[in-house]
Amino acid sequence: MEQLNYFNYYSEIEEYFWRKRGASLLVSPLDWAILETWQREGVSLSAVLKGIDRAFESYARSRRGGGRPMKSLAYCTDAVLEAAAEEKETSAGVGPKASANKESHTFSREELRSFFSRNRIQLEQASRKLKPVEGELADRIREAASRIEGLVPVLEAPGNLDLEDLERRLTVVEEKLTAALLADAPEEELLGVRREMDRQLAPYRRRMTAMQLQNLEQKYLQKRLWEHYSLPRLSLFYLPAPTEMNRTGTRTSQAASGAA
Repeated sequence: MEQLNYFNYYSEIEEYFWRKRGASLLVSPLDWAILETWQREGVSLSAVLKGIDRAFESYARSRRGGGRPMKSLAYCTDAVLEAAAEEKETSAGVGPKASANKESHTFSREELRSFFSRNRIQLEQASRKLKPVEGELADRIREAASRIEGLVPVLEAPGNLDLEDLERRLTVVEEKLTAALLADAPEEELLGVRREMDRQLAPYRRRMTAMQLQNLEQKYLQKRLWEHYSLPRLSLFYLPAPTEMNRTGTRTSQAASGAA
C-alpha cells in the first residue's frame, strides 16, 4: 500500500473508509479537511489505514453489533494519531528508505498540462463572474490563473519532472489565494461558513487537541470558501492517476475540481 502514488493519499483513504462503512458515499467537507490535515502533518497512509481499522473495531464494540454506521473520519482521529506515533517510534533509528523516482508513478505531461489548463480556465471564469461585484478579489483570482499559466514551461523542461517541487509551487498559489479570500470575502459569507463549521465540529471537539482543531478549522474554512466562489483546487492531490480514474468513474471529476 505504501508503494502507491504519493498523490493518491486522499483517494486511497476515502475508498478504504467507504469499504469499512459499507456505503459508497462521498466524504463530507469535514472529512476532506481532516484528510488534508493528516497529509500536511505527515501522517503516513499505512498509519491512517491502521487507525481506521482500530476505530471501526472500537466503534463496533461500543455498539455491540448494532446502531448506525460510523459517519465521519473524525471518529478515527485518536486512533490514526496513535498509529502514527507508534509507527514513528518503531522507525526511530532506522535509516532512510531509498527515494523512489519522482516520476515513476507517474502523471504524464499531457495530463498535467490538461489539469493546469482546466484550472486556469475555471479561475478566469470565476474572476470574470466576480469582477462586477468584487473587483479586487476578482483581480487576485486572475493573478492566480496567471501563476498557473506561468508553471506550464516547467512541464516542457527536459528530464524528469520534480512533482514535489511542482506541488510546493501550487501550494504557494493556493495559500495566497486563500489569504485573499479570507481578507476580501463578505463578512456574512464568512460568518455563515463559521457557523456551519461549528455545527459540524461540535460532536468531535473533545476528541481533538487545540492544534488539531486549529488546523482542521483552517482547512474547512478554505475548502468552503473555494467552493463558494467555484474555484478549482490546484494541488496535484486533486489530479487522480489513470488507474484511479478507471476504478472510480465519476467521482474523480469531483475530486479534481475540489468537490467534497
